[in-house]
Formats: sequence, C-alpha cells, structure tokens
Amino acid sequence: MVRFLVPLLLSLAALVPSPALAERVRDLGEFQGVRANQLTGYGIVVGLAGTGDDNLEYLTQAMRGTAGRLGVQLPAGISPGLKNAAAVLVTAELPAFAKPGQRIDITVSTIGKAKSLRGGALVMMPLYGADGQIYAMAQGNLAVGGLGITARDGSQLTVNVPTVGRIAEGASVERAVATGFDSGEVLRWNLFEADFLTAQRVRDAINGQFPQSATIEDGVTLALRLPAGADARATTMAAIEMLDITPAETPARVIINSRTGTVVINSAVRLSPAAISHGRLVVKIDEKPQVSQPNAFSRGQTAITPSSDINVEEKEAKVAMFKPGASLSSLVDALNKLGTSPSDLVAILEALKQAGALKAEMVVI
Repeated sequence: MVRFLVPLLLSLAALVPSPALAERVRDLGEFQGVRANQLTGYGIVVGLAGTGDDNLEYLTQAMRGTAGRLGVQLPAGISPGLKNAAAVLVTAELPAFAKPGQRIDITVSTIGKAKSLRGGALVMMPLYGADGQIYAMAQGNLAVGGLGITARDGSQLTVNVPTVGRIAEGASVERAVATGFDSGEVLRWNLFEADFLTAQRVRDAINGQFPQSATIEDGVTLALRLPAGADARATTMAAIEMLDITPAETPARVIINSRTGTVVINSAVRLSPAAISHGRLVVKIDEKPQVSQPNAFSRGQTAITPSSDINVEEKEAKVAMFKPGASLSSLVDALNKLGTSPSDLVAILEALKQAGALKAEMVVI
C-alpha cells in the first residue's frame, strides 16, 4: 500500500501551484518628496601640469574673480596664460534628509579645451539647486582615472577619460531640503510603474496592517493618512516599506534595440495560432573578365571581354506551427530550430504582430 501511496503524494504535490514571487513595497515605489536633489556649479581646477584651458576668456574672468576674493588684483588689460588651470562644471546629488555639515561626493568635468585634470585641485566653489539657492560648498583634490599625453609632433595617447574627475566627500552640505514628511496631513506613495492591480494590492496590504490608512488616487499614487509626528510617522513608514506583496504580472512586451540587434521577450508574451516559414535566397555574381592580347607587331589593341558567373542558391525553408496560447519557450525553441539571426528574428516578430498573432507591445529603442 505504501509503494502506491508515495507516487500518489508526489503527483499531488506536483499539481499544487508554486507560490508567486513576493516583493517588498520599498522595491515597487517610493514616498513622494523623499528623494535626492541635483546640484551643479561652475568652478576652477588649478595645479595642472600644462594641460589646462590656456587663454580662454571665461576662464580668465573666473580667475579674476577668484583672485579678487583672495585680495589679489590682476592688472587691467592683461590676460594671464593659464595653462595650469581649467574651467569646470561640478555636479553632485544631495540625498534626502541631508543635514548641514554632512559630506557628499562630487563629479568634476571640463567645459573647455583642457586635455587632462590629473593632479589638479578644485578651488572652493558653491553648488546650486534648481531654485538658485546654495546648498553645498565644494573643494578638494581630484582623483582622475584617465591619462592623456601629447607629443611635440602632434601624436597623442589617451587612456580612459582624463577630462572627468571625482572627489569623494568633496562637498559639505550647507542647507537642508525640507521634505514635509512629518507635517503633511496626507503622505503620498508612488509606484515606479503605473499599474492599477499592483496599486490595489499595495493598498490592501497597508490597510491590513494599518486599517483605513491608504486610498488609491490613480494608477501610480496612494494617499496615506499616517500618525502625526516624525517618530511615529517614520516608524509607520518603515513598517509599510517592508510589507511583502505580489505585484501584477508585467504587460507583454518585446524590446528591440535597433542599433545592436538585441531582442528581449518577456514571459508574458503569448501567440495565437500561426505558422512561420523562414528561408533565404542567396545570389552570387562572380566577375571574371577575359583579357585579349593582339599579336606581336600588329596594330591591334588589348581588349577586355566581360565574363560573369551567376549562381542562385536557395536554402531549404522550414515551417514552424504554433498552437493557441503558445508561450515564450515555444517561440524561442521554434525560432532556434529555424536558425534565425537577430535581424531575421526582428522581421519575424514584426510579421507576427502585423498578422495579429503576437499578443505583445513592441518597443524599439
């Protein structure tokens, strides 16, 4: 009896559906307003070994301003040769809740004719936000991963990109950005990708933990009514972010990169009944001109007689048949048997879409 019961139990276990993959709420979206902000600024890098901008006007003006702040007045009408300095743009990202005194990383990039920033130091400069206010001050020695060398004969050698450098913790935060997460009556949470079913499941999971606290505003946004006060609200937000839900299945898409020939098909793609025939016709034309030489001491001229050899080769065409509801694995197996190249695969997918057999959105990037 036992030997019959064990196979039966194994068969029943195989029929039980496997649990869907759950994801945390924090991986599906983010709270509105709790985000990083971009900073940018204009500055000067000095100390270069003759690889700077030389005599560019905007660098000269910037250097005059820098020298003036230090009490050095350059004579009027004189343009200093600044081969050891370069005008740069500095970019950084201000994290959410960053407070004055904290340090952030910055990226320094040349905007002129400077050949390399290796060995340079950034002079103190402000970093501005989109509102025109100063949020950080930057200064420090650059770390450059590239190398550029120019010889007297004009030959050059460049390794990586020497015109971009980075300063770890090169800026100090001077102003905090208010997020309003602890004072607003309603805090909104946004999905990374719009989906009504996923938004509904997130709402149900939140209301299961905190009854009547979440409502759906649209396919992206949920309005959360959380307790007032920074401590209580942060505790609730942390608990919400760690909730596990099963997101809705992604829409059926076929992604085609027209430049590299890469084709990506997700698992939601389905096919209606269809047949695919794939074959190639190869035409080869081989030109073998014949040269005719005149006899010695004759007044004839050398003549070229054209001769062409044309061969036509048609490879055996194969037909693949798809049953209703064929999945991604069936499509891939059939196309592999047909021996399709990436360009042929794109043509087949487009033809299936036009025939109405491919149930997916085609996105060309």
